[in-house]
Amino acid sequence: MMKYPGIEEIRQKILNEIEKTEGRIVEYQEMSKPVAPDDAIGRISRMDAINNKSVTEAALRQAEAKLQNLNHVLGQVGRDAFGKCLKCKQPIPLGRILARPESLHCVKCAD
Repeated sequence: MMKYPGIEEIRQKILNEIEKTEGRIVEYQEMSKPVAPDDAIGRISRMDAINNKSVTEAALRQAEAKLQNLNHVLGQVGRDAFGKCLKCKQPIPLGRILARPESLHCVKCAD
């Protein structure tokens, strides 16, 4: 088992990232509500609104995936599997864990 220094700080970073991501998900859900066809916003503005909605929906999907990964990583803190790449089983560098706590793979395996 690889020991990371400051495991409680890592746990807290993950919890903080979960909280921020949950907040973003709520925002994205609000922003991706359907654009009503009877909105009097004009044809071009309506097309922009529909385009913005699809961009927001993509961001929502990414945030939901990130939240799922963060919750997975949080469940691994303190276990032998924590900090190991799911693909090659090698340790994920501490810098990557701190920069992207949702990472399930090392840089080499993260395609």
